[in-house]
Amino acid sequence: MKAVVLTGIGRMELTDVPEPCIKRDGDVLLKVEIVGVCGSDVHYYETGRIGSQIVEYPFMVGHECTATVKAVGAAVNRVRGGDRVAVDPAITCGSCDQCRQGRRNTCRNLKFLGCPGQVEGCLCEYIVMPEDCCFPIGHEITLAQGVVCEPLAIGLYAVRQANLTRDAEIAILGAGPIGLSCLVSAKAEGAGACYVTDKVTARTEAAKENGASWVGNPDEEDVVGEILKGRPEGLDVVFECAGQQETIDQAVELLKPGGKLMLIGIPRTERISCAVHDLRRREIIVINVRRQNECTEASIDLVASGKISIDFMITHRFKLEQTQEAFDMVAGYRDGVIKALIEI
Repeated sequence: MKAVVLTGIGRMELTDVPEPCIKRDGDVLLKVEIVGVCGSDVHYYETGRIGSQIVEYPFMVGHECTATVKAVGAAVNRVRGGDRVAVDPAITCGSCDQCRQGRRNTCRNLKFLGCPGQVEGCLCEYIVMPEDCCFPIGHEITLAQGVVCEPLAIGLYAVRQANLTRDAEIAILGAGPIGLSCLVSAKAEGAGACYVTDKVTARTEAAKENGASWVGNPDEEDVVGEILKGRPEGLDVVFECAGQQETIDQAVELLKPGGKLMLIGIPRTERISCAVHDLRRREIIVINVRRQNECTEASIDLVASGKISIDFMITHRFKLEQTQEAFDMVAGYRDGVIKALIEI
């Protein structure tokens, strides 16, 4: 089958690899239809690593996808041949202490699509996944919407972890797909004023058109000062979605005493820092968000019901042989890209 693999820093190759097959009764063979380009995929493309997860070449990335069921194992009853599914890229063991406590996102034995040392990704024609990772989407949502339900699930999970009160005043720093997913999820959960920042004009414009009360570019203005002019007591929650020291510092400045800092963005550096005395004196609550937990189906339902709209995030489409072009565009934030999709 055709696949695109990383062959070095900033290098990809279209190649042929063996087609996978069902080996366990609970497995599902999937024909991949559409793959989304995620920021974490781009980290591997540009740097070859995220923290201790280091690429050994050749390696296939990609974890956001929709697919059509081609075949199922003997014990599968959730899906059947021909079904259209959104794929949860996290393969959990179901038996460790974390899984037993309902924390599947921190499973001790977790394997994740497109993660070095775990499972090859989905930038290919076929993959095999456990039945539990396959969520039928019927014809209530499109295949493209099903792809975006993966980052949407992360945004929804982050918002629910923040336990927003109705009319809570929030900021979202970084308006890529995850930040925008936080925005639409927060509005669906009853958030009040939403302040959004990003350095890419197309992204702040998308935020403004989809629920943001105010948007700003930190390269062009003092975003902290501008937000605090209108909310001098500070904000209830800040979702940090850029993974930058700059935005972490801004988040701390923006929060009121007892406010919550939600760390979602993936830093490229090994360490970040916070002004510890500011955190301590104002008793700022810091919550790390690890992907998502049990929010995939909820995301699909919210899109299918029309309570959340995500089509505006889908800005570019490519063919499999154009994958490197797609990654270069996303890495360079070119042409107003928000979410690039690769059609297999």
